[in-house]
Amino acid sequence: MAETGRKGLDPNDNILSSMKEDEQLIAIIVGIIVILITLGIFVLWRKKKHSRRSVLLMGLCDSGKTLIFSRILENMYVMTHTSMKENVGEFVSKKGSLKVVDIPGHERIRNKFFDQHKTSARGIIYVIDSVTIQKELRDVAEFLYNLLTDPMVNSHCVPLAIVCNKQDQTIAKGSTVIRNLLEKEMNMLRVTKSNQLQSTVEASNNNTFLGKQGKDFNFDHLYPIKVEFFESTALNKNPDNPPDVDSITSWLHKVA
Repeated sequence: MAETGRKGLDPNDNILSSMKEDEQLIAIIVGIIVILITLGIFVLWRKKKHSRRSVLLMGLCDSGKTLIFSRILENMYVMTHTSMKENVGEFVSKKGSLKVVDIPGHERIRNKFFDQHKTSARGIIYVIDSVTIQKELRDVAEFLYNLLTDPMVNSHCVPLAIVCNKQDQTIAKGSTVIRNLLEKEMNMLRVTKSNQLQSTVEASNNNTFLGKQGKDFNFDHLYPIKVEFFESTALNKNPDNPPDVDSITSWLHKVA
């Protein structure tokens, strides 16, 4: 006798169909979560990036920081003296404004002001007196070493402009000479600091090694921290060499 009834659906087909729908739904949900997380990370990165809008002007006393500060912001000459507090001004670029902070150079207070402002640092301008560099080489190098090994500077790969100031004076050293002097001094300082860390509890808190192990110190080895050298003349003592801070302002436009 011919079969007249309709063949029933296989229950397994319903189960498989339901599982496929569940898998598709899970895939869609996972995709949405991944997109939301990516967007969240991007927003946080952008917010963090734009929250760091300060450029710190640093260096030893009498290096010419405050005069450079007035030149790049107001293009004017001011009588300067050792400051006990920071100077703050705004540098306007097409890409956005920067807060320039002139940190006092006195060794007793400079670290305090650096700690206050370093979390917002987008760049650091380190000013060197090109006339007295050989006499102050150790102090200049040690201050620079401390800046470069700071965890905040390292974690954000804060770019650094080393400005060899007072180029209007005949006995001033050029940027190439100063770079070579600093690299040799930093090489010796690196050994000294490493030995000191090994014998103190600081070793567990700061494992930063400047440059490449087994090689002489070179500023190029600090990558991804970008270090650039510039020359400047903030004061016009030599009529044949007028004030020139163009390299600094160009760097600021690039950093903004």
